[in-house]
Amino acid sequence: MVFDARSAGGSPSRRDATRPADGRPPRSGASGSDPDRPAEPDMMDIVEAEIEESGGAPVTMRLDGKVALVTGAGSPDGIGYATARRLRNLGARVAIVSTTRRIHERASELGVTGFVADLTDESEVGALADAITDSLGDVEVLVNNAGLASRTSPEVLRPVAQLTLDEWKAEIDRNLSTAFLCSRAFVSGMAERGWGRIVNLSATAGPVNALPTEAAYAAAKAGVVGLTRALAMELVADGVNVNCVAPGTIYTAASTVTEIKQGLGTPIGRPGTPDEVAAAVAFLCSPAASYITGQMLVVDGGNSVREAQFR
Repeated sequence: MVFDARSAGGSPSRRDATRPADGRPPRSGASGSDPDRPAEPDMMDIVEAEIEESGGAPVTMRLDGKVALVTGAGSPDGIGYATARRLRNLGARVAIVSTTRRIHERASELGVTGFVADLTDESEVGALADAITDSLGDVEVLVNNAGLASRTSPEVLRPVAQLTLDEWKAEIDRNLSTAFLCSRAFVSGMAERGWGRIVNLSATAGPVNALPTEAAYAAAKAGVVGLTRALAMELVADGVNVNCVAPGTIYTAASTVTEIKQGLGTPIGRPGTPDEVAAAVAFLCSPAASYITGQMLVVDGGNSVREAQFR
């Protein structure tokens, strides 16, 4: 099902916030002096009814029975893989996807279901959505982690003056369009069912800071934050929460010496781990995050907070 963002904005809530909670008599004193006039709902009745209608905001991390899709999970030491493992351990039925067939090895290791798709291709995203629904059911949790460079699509590191339009488009497609296409494929179903979680992976590069030669990547990751906030407001009345996580320097097998040194220079004194990022993502995917939407959670060891680095 294709989601039309233009028709989704401003949709009214299906919950009746003015209806008192079942079995609770209306509070006295809320209406005028006319005894024949129906009492107007007290403000506390409105709040309590709204909370009850929304499920009471359960403080639980469990995702038992929920179907979750994690994109970009082909690397065994990456954020996507760590996130899929955490969601599986929380009880979710997990699907993972990447651009190569190695995803089936990762799926076998995790005990989840793997799919191969190019998430920059609109038709392949549509086919992926159909395949996951047929295999596992309706997707209720979506983690848009795809975006980092791969063997088939290396990262573009070039100053803006030397950057070609094709290179610019490749970075935008890989880091931003993938999140758009995957979100569009599943948000209508989430909204119709009245519950969903979308967590997008941004980065500190773009929304918080920037490095030379990474303008396209930074622009895409800043765009992820904008997409997150806009989508959150479109879906807020339908029980679907949308947030993003912005990692700083994270240590993986692909980390360069420069990146490792940057991690050692953080206030915490080391780079982060994929599992530490996955822990933040998993929380935002859970029912416990029911009152959080449209937010960016920075996971960078305090690096973006420090005003200056003293030697």
